[in-house]
Amino acid sequence: MGGLTVLTDPVWSRRIFGTPARLTPVGVRWEDLPSIDAVVISHNHFDHLDGPTLKRLPRHTPVFVPAGLGRWFTHRRFSRVTELDWWEAAELDGVRFDFVPAHHWSKRTLLDTCRSLWGGWVLTDRAGHRIHFAGDTGYGHWFAEIGRRYPGIDLALLPIGAYDPRWWLSDVHTDPEEAVRAHQDLGARRMAPMHWATFVLSSEPVLEPLTRVRAAWEKAGLPREDLWDLPVGGSRVLVP
Repeated sequence: MGGLTVLTDPVWSRRIFGTPARLTPVGVRWEDLPSIDAVVISHNHFDHLDGPTLKRLPRHTPVFVPAGLGRWFTHRRFSRVTELDWWEAAELDGVRFDFVPAHHWSKRTLLDTCRSLWGGWVLTDRAGHRIHFAGDTGYGHWFAEIGRRYPGIDLALLPIGAYDPRWWLSDVHTDPEEAVRAHQDLGARRMAPMHWATFVLSSEPVLEPLTRVRAAWEKAGLPREDLWDLPVGGSRVLVP
């Protein structure tokens, strides 16, 4: 994005705390990554904030995190940590990083429930190209507000998995149909589904999220080429 390589919630570990081993291998070997210019973190859950992975990064790597989470990084000797509240922004080499709302929660120990914030990120380069990374979130009015404040989103990375049962997870995880509605609320041009078939976090069948998001996309009458339902490890170049 804007000449920068940015990792979003990087997890290269085979296992995380409290879940079975990952279902699919990591899409890109760590050794094959280009130099990493920045990292954005959506919240502190173990499937999004992975200590062993972050330990592999040089400590001078710029890291953008939610309010209240900076100390976790400075304690691990990261020297370029930017902590933001919702609607706050920072800039790195011509790319603007805006932290935007989501409906989720945070917890890493028995004593830190909701002590740090959670949210998504909007990245905007000098040419005005935009990517929205939603992190973990339920569905609600905040998507339309993000779309209003950041018009012209070229690609929305939206979560489609870990939604069943709904009585338990609807507040914090969109289901595939809600993800398509969120995409429409954002006014984004394209959508890349994420947060599926990696760790077992809920009870829906592993591949059901992908089947349902394709059906919801077709039902909404959206152009098929704008749904970037890539396989794990797949890649595509964004040409705005």
